[in-house]
Amino acid sequence: MDIKQHRSQRVMMLRRGMTVGIPIMLGYLPIAITYGVLAKQAGMSLVELTFMSILVYAGASQFMAANMIAVGAGAMEIIIATFVLNFRHFVMSLSFTNRLRSVGINWKAPLTLGLTDESFAVSSMHTKEPGMDKGGYFYAGIFITAYISWIVGSFLGGVLGEVIPENLSQSMGIALYAMFIGLIVPTVKKELKVGLIVIIAMLINTLCMELFHMSSGWAIVIGTVFGGFFGIFLLEEEQA
Repeated sequence: MDIKQHRSQRVMMLRRGMTVGIPIMLGYLPIAITYGVLAKQAGMSLVELTFMSILVYAGASQFMAANMIAVGAGAMEIIIATFVLNFRHFVMSLSFTNRLRSVGINWKAPLTLGLTDESFAVSSMHTKEPGMDKGGYFYAGIFITAYISWIVGSFLGGVLGEVIPENLSQSMGIALYAMFIGLIVPTVKKELKVGLIVIIAMLINTLCMELFHMSSGWAIVIGTVFGGFFGIFLLEEEQA
């Protein structure tokens, strides 16, 4: 009877998490499809772009990587740029595992691998579940739903990239810039100095390419790193 109860509780928490993860799924599918189309347009095969979603699972970084591949950036440039862009995940993982104090390490490690900006935000709204019996299954349900939807959307986008007209697929390239603008604008409204940081990073990127004749890949890396350093000082000054 106890075994049945435990199994029932696991299934219930998993379903509950998957239900909570549905809004993430609805948001991920169109973005993942766009990524798949752009990655296909950049020259990646259907297998390559799908496995990138399986192994990397980082929306902004995958968009950036597809763009860097399209302009001929090297592997090391893409790896470093992805590491810098995803550095925030260290902070999110620490915050998330701190919330899961009552959950064993066998749950914490795999769950942090499923963290994204969206799943972190949604899971942060549900603080009671970690203390509940089989609470780890709740977060697993959220992350599995988001993860599978991203992979499926990427695959569908890669398939569409093979059949839709070239003019239409090229026009979808604006989705990359629209996504980053959508992430930046709300933050800039709250803190104008963030806009200054973005401008500094853009200027450094342009100088690296035009003045020092660097490849676009290394220009992105240097612009991101130095823009981040300026951000530390500017925002620290604001807090002081």
